[in-house]
Amino acid sequence: MTQPLARALLAEGLGTAALLTGVVGSGIMGEQLSAGNDGLALLANASATAGLLLVLITGLGPASGAHFNPAVSLAFALRGNLPWTRLAAYVPVQVFGGVLGVLLAHAVFDLPLWQPGLRPRTGAAQWLSEGVAAFGLVLTILLALRHRPQATPTLVAAYIFAAYWFTASTSFANPAVTVARAGTQTFSGIAPAGVLGFVVAQITGALLALPIAQCLLGSPRGTPQQPAR
Repeated sequence: MTQPLARALLAEGLGTAALLTGVVGSGIMGEQLSAGNDGLALLANASATAGLLLVLITGLGPASGAHFNPAVSLAFALRGNLPWTRLAAYVPVQVFGGVLGVLLAHAVFDLPLWQPGLRPRTGAAQWLSEGVAAFGLVLTILLALRHRPQATPTLVAAYIFAAYWFTASTSFANPAVTVARAGTQTFSGIAPAGVLGFVVAQITGALLALPIAQCLLGSPRGTPQQPAR
């Protein structure tokens, strides 16, 4: 059953904001406590993100599908599982929520709220990583929703935790996350110049997952409306 639009938008905005607060905040804390050990900081960042995703998808999925991700919402719209009018409403709310989440993370750690990213993330390996990350994320969601719908939050969280480690980019896999993380100079940040390449790669990866999912699952119609990063 389709939920009221206002409720869905509240869930998407709140969920994306919480996700970015978790991603950026855990990156800050991980870096502060790891004494320069980037591997330990990344482990903290990945663990917190995966745990938060599990909570957010489980709690907010019934209200909106818990996409928190324009690439996932686009994939669902192309499969006929999300009205295009909802897609047009979801995307700006997801991006706005992500930016608010980054600002909140800065406030929690008493950092300057506005700090455009400085960390360079660009080049073929980074773009390929983002394409792979988004491809795997969308495919994980679609397969999980068909075969183990109740396990979808856990499977998405597990995939993102793993993708932090097997991609050179640490798996942003989400245009809203990418835009928002261009607003932080902390461990999780990205320089604004790298955003376009990441977003193009993420959307490309998400779109490439659709024909593979259709081959594996058959008709896309009737798939439940749920979740993602």
